Amino acid sequence: MTMTHRCGWVALMGPPNAGKSTLTNALVGQKVAIVTAKPQTTRNRIVGILTRKDAQVIFMDTPGVHALRGQTRGQLGKIMVQSAWQSFAAAQCIVLVIDGDLYLRKPEFMERDLAPLIQPLAEEERPVIVVVNKVDLFHDKSRMLPLLEQVSSLFPKAEIFPASALHRNGTSQLIELICSYLPEGEAQFPEEQLSTAPLKFMAAEIIREKLFERLYQEVPYSVAVDVEAWDEEEDRVIIHAVIYVARPSHKAMVIGRRGEGIKAIGTSARKEIKELVEKKVHLELWVKVREDWVDDPQFLHSLGFGVESDF
Repeated sequence: MTMTHRCGWVALMGPPNAGKSTLTNALVGQKVAIVTAKPQTTRNRIVGILTRKDAQVIFMDTPGVHALRGQTRGQLGKIMVQSAWQSFAAAQCIVLVIDGDLYLRKPEFMERDLAPLIQPLAEEERPVIVVVNKVDLFHDKSRMLPLLEQVSSLFPKAEIFPASALHRNGTSQLIELICSYLPEGEAQFPEEQLSTAPLKFMAAEIIREKLFERLYQEVPYSVAVDVEAWDEEEDRVIIHAVIYVARPSHKAMVIGRRGEGIKAIGTSARKEIKELVEKKVHLELWVKVREDWVDDPQFLHSLGFGVESDF
C-alpha cells in the first residue's frame, strides 16, 4: 500500500503583531522569518518549507493586513498589502492568525481589526483555520470560551485552533490539521530547502531585525537594508550592506554616539548571519539618507519589494 503524499501552499494572514512570523518559524522548525515586538516587521512574503515523509507544506508568512486607513506607509504600504492578498489568492489553505491575548483583554477591538478579512473568509470555499495565538498569556482561562465563541461567530466556516506560537504549544497538532487539508501531490522543493529566499535577502532581513530591535518610535519603519556586495571565499563571506534612512536625524540615531549603535547592530547581525551561512562573516555597514524611499517604486523594486516569483 503506497502512502498518500500531500503538498500545498498555506497563507498565514492576519493583523500586524498577531504572531504570524513566530508561528511560521515554529511550524517550519527553524528561523526563516525575522521577528520583533514591533508591528509591520514583515514587509515581503516569506516562504518557509516544512518537508515530511508524507507531506510538504509551503507556508507563506505575509505582511499584516490593516483595518485602519493611514496605517500603511506610502507605496511600500500598498505593496505590503498587495503581497498579503497575492499569497491569499495562491493558497490551498488559509491560516488566519489573531492575537488572542489582545482580544481577551479588549474584545471590542476584534471586529474592527479583522474587518478586511471577515467577508473574504466567510465566502471562502478553501479550508480556513483561525489560530487564536498567545494563549500562554491568558491569566483567566475561564474567559477563553467566550472569546472562542466570538471568533467562531465571525468565522462560522473556519476551524478554531488555540495555540502559542512562542512556546510551540499546539503546533504539532496544527501541522497535522493543515496537512489533512492539503491536496495530494509531489513535493515542489528539495527536502533540505527551508525557504525560497536567497541568502542575500535573509542576511538583509537579519540586519533589519537588529535595527528594529534597537530603534524607537517611527524610525524602524523608515529604514531599509540593501546588500550591495556578497563575496564568498573558502572560509568566510564578505558582506557590504547599506542601511537606508529617510532623514538625516535618523542616520544619527542608527549610528549612535561614537558609532556605538551601528557597531552593536553589526555585531548582533554578524553572529546570526554566521549561523546562517556556516562560515566566518566580515560585515561592513554604511548608513545613507534617501528621503521618501517608501514612495519610490523603482527603488522599492530594486530592494525586492513587489517581486512575486515563488509560485
